[in-house]
Amino acid sequence: MCTPPCCVAQLACCCGTAACSCCCNCCPKIKQSTGTRIMYALYFLLVTIVCVIMMSPTVEEQFQIHIPLYKELCEKLNPVDKCKTLVGYTAVYKVCFGMSCFFLFFSFFTLRVNSSNGCRAAVHNGFWLLKFIALAACCVGAFFIPQEEIFLEVWRYVGTACASIFLLIQLMTLVEFAHRWNTNWSSGVKYSRFWYAALAFVTLTLFTLAVGAVVFMGVYYTHPEACLLNKIFLGINGSLCFIVSMLAISPCIQKLQPTSGLLQPGVISVYVMYLTFSAFSSKPKEMVKINDVNTTVCVFPFNSGLESDKKIVTALGTVILFGCILYSCLTSTTRRSSAALRVCRNSEPETERARCCFCFGDDTDDYDEERTGSGQNVVYDEKEATIYSYSYFHFVFFLGSLYVMMTITNWFNYKNHDIEKFLDGSWDVYWLKMACCWVCLIIYMMTLIAPMICPKRFEA
Repeated sequence: MCTPPCCVAQLACCCGTAACSCCCNCCPKIKQSTGTRIMYALYFLLVTIVCVIMMSPTVEEQFQIHIPLYKELCEKLNPVDKCKTLVGYTAVYKVCFGMSCFFLFFSFFTLRVNSSNGCRAAVHNGFWLLKFIALAACCVGAFFIPQEEIFLEVWRYVGTACASIFLLIQLMTLVEFAHRWNTNWSSGVKYSRFWYAALAFVTLTLFTLAVGAVVFMGVYYTHPEACLLNKIFLGINGSLCFIVSMLAISPCIQKLQPTSGLLQPGVISVYVMYLTFSAFSSKPKEMVKINDVNTTVCVFPFNSGLESDKKIVTALGTVILFGCILYSCLTSTTRRSSAALRVCRNSEPETERARCCFCFGDDTDDYDEERTGSGQNVVYDEKEATIYSYSYFHFVFFLGSLYVMMTITNWFNYKNHDIEKFLDGSWDVYWLKMACCWVCLIIYMMTLIAPMICPKRFEA
C-alpha cells in the first residue's frame, strides 16, 4: 500500500517537476537522468505494443464481439472501409504518426538545453501524467486526419527514410558497444586474471556462435538446385567476418590501437550472422521437385508443420526487435556514445574501471542524493549540466517510432500484412537486412583503418 509520503512524491512526479522513483525503499538508488529515459522508453514500449495488437486480425474480431456499438463507431469514422480504420496498417500508421509528432515536438522544444535548471528541462524531466495525456491525444487525433489516402502514401515514404536513418544509428551503436565492451574489460586484464579469462571465454563463445550459425545456414538454408542467393551471400558475409577479425589483430592495427582484439569482431560477426539468418527467413519460399513432388526448401527446419515453433520464433523476433530499439534509444544519446567510435591513437584504458555492467556509466560518480524516506533514493546527476542531449534523445525516439511503424507493417508490403504473418517472405526485407550486414561491417572496418588514414585526427 502506498504510504502518504510516497503518494505525495508520485503526485509530484506526475504533475510536477520531481524525479520519478519507485515507492519501495529497498530498490537500488536511481539517477535522475536514467529515470527520465526509462519513463520515455516505457511510453515508447506501450505505444509499440498497441501497434502490434492493431495489426492482428484476431483483435478486430474480438472488438466486434465484445465492444458495444463498435460497427456504428467505425461507420461514422469512415463509412467506406467501416471497421478497417481502427485496425490494420492504417491504424498503425496513424498511431505511430501521433507518437512521432510527440517526440519530434520535444526534440525541438528541448533544443540547446544545456542545464537542468530551466523550465524546458523541468518539462522534460517531469509532468509525466500530463505528457502521457498529450501522447494519447496525439495518437487519437491522428485518426481524424483528412484525405487519408494521400496521408498514408506520403507518410510511408517519410517512414522509409527515417527508419533507414534509425537503422544506421542502430548499427553505429552496435559498433560503439563492441568497442566499449572490449576497452572496459581490457582495462582489468593487468590487475586480475579474472578479466583475462572472461575476455577469452566471451570471445570464444561469440565465435562459436558465429561459426555455428554459418554451418547451420549452410545445411538448412542452401540447396544444390535452389537458393543461389543464399549460397552467395552466406559465403560473402562469412568471408567478410573472417577478414575483419584478422584485420583487428593485425600488427598495423595493434600498433595504433593496442586494445583492439577479437572481442569486437566477435560481436560484429554474431550480429551479422543474425541479420543473415533473418534475411534468409524473410525471403519468399522456394520450391523444387524432389521425386516428382513440389517441396519447399531453404526454410527453418523446426518451423515446418509445427505451429508452436512458429510462435516461439515470432516471440523471439519481437523481443529482439524491442531490445534493439530501446538499447539504441537509451545508449546512442549519451555524450560518451561517440567516444568509443573515435578510437584514439596509442590510447590506454588507464582511467577505465572494469565492470560486468558497463553500459550506463560508473556508479562511483559523486552526485547529490535525495533520500525520500519511504521510497527509492534519487541521485541528481544533472545539477551542474546535462549529461546527454535532450533534443537528440527525442529525435532518436522519433526515428525509432517510424522504424517500428515500418517493421510492424512489413515495410513496402503493408496492405495485406498482419502480425500473424510477421515471418512471411518479402524481397524488400531480404535486401534491406543484407544491406544492414554490409553497412555494419563497413562501419566497424572504418573504425579500424581510420586512424591509419588520418593519424593526426585520432591522436590522444
